[in-house]
Amino acid sequence: MSEQSQQQLGFDTLAIHAGNGADPRTGAVVPPIYQVSTYKQDGVGGLRGGYEYSRSANPTRTALEENLAALEAGRRGLAFASGLAAEDALLRTVCKPGDHVLLPGDAYGGTFRLVSKVVAGWGVEWDAVDMADLDAVRASIRPNTRVLWVETPSNPLLGIADIAALASVARESGALLVVDNTFASPYLQQPLVLGADVVVHSTTKYMGGHSDVVGGGLVAADPELGERLAFHQNAMGAVAGPFDSWLVLRGIKTLGVRMDRHCANAERIAHYLAEHPRVTAVHYPGLPEHPGHEVAVKQMRAFGGMVSFRVAGGEEAAVAVCDRAKLFTLGESLGGVESLIEHPGRMTHASAAGSPLEVPADLVRLSVGIESVDDLLADLTQALG
Repeated sequence: MSEQSQQQLGFDTLAIHAGNGADPRTGAVVPPIYQVSTYKQDGVGGLRGGYEYSRSANPTRTALEENLAALEAGRRGLAFASGLAAEDALLRTVCKPGDHVLLPGDAYGGTFRLVSKVVAGWGVEWDAVDMADLDAVRASIRPNTRVLWVETPSNPLLGIADIAALASVARESGALLVVDNTFASPYLQQPLVLGADVVVHSTTKYMGGHSDVVGGGLVAADPELGERLAFHQNAMGAVAGPFDSWLVLRGIKTLGVRMDRHCANAERIAHYLAEHPRVTAVHYPGLPEHPGHEVAVKQMRAFGGMVSFRVAGGEEAAVAVCDRAKLFTLGESLGGVESLIEHPGRMTHASAAGSPLEVPADLVRLSVGIESVDDLLADLTQALG
């Protein structure tokens, strides 16, 4: 499918068909799982279809990478073994010792750990800033700033950053704008269209959608940067395996219809929590009182399936709510069809404890699934007590 023909198709059509042509050998409408390590060459250096070894390229992974690029309107997609593997490859590609990375003030704990404990160890500097405050972002940029790293919505406080405005700031300073689009998915938001340089995904989450695969992805707007990322993907080797690639491809086919239900359920729950006497704050960009609501309306199709809230009574009360939930499964991760509940301070964001990115101790995070929303509301009612 050519780039020109893709531009004429709707999102759900692309999700099903991009990279997913019928198998030329059998006519199978689902791409095969090429569970293979090496490929027969037609003479020394004579490659069939460009495949020689599955770390370098694999047909099932190629199908996923083409699909990711199409959905994000990018020039090059790359699939990795996890979201953090994708982030690591990106940072090692675009940063060198002495460079500076600007993180959001409430970044995902794994991203914070990677930058502050690993990447910083080989000489890359970092700071955290509220990405919704453009003046603060400009004031935090240094001459050596190489990357503006953005999550929108952010994890776990659901902060919203103006991607188009930050793209202008990044261009002014000569930095790359990297957007972690995991919470939104390309169905709700396309950062490259808004001016970002690279999109990051944990495909474990909404892209896979069924809590049965771990994976990551990068999509680059610039083909030259895409080639550099591909070189590092091969050189470092943390690639998505064939079966994992196939599982993500399968999940993406229903991404649009799943996200519609995730968003509808989350909006009902956010409004319910906003009226609950034991809830002191609700973080959901679909609420008119959310400070990023107007920006979210501008750049998102809908507001996502993630909700976080703070509980009266402090940390122990928040932990108790997590323990009492029944339909909401206590667990890390997000984006599956089943609803999850967690205490970020003790779970996904424990690595940020004692840092500028530490999350409130009374915070509870929900990944709202696609169950019947009345059942989810009843579970929250009993969990809140």
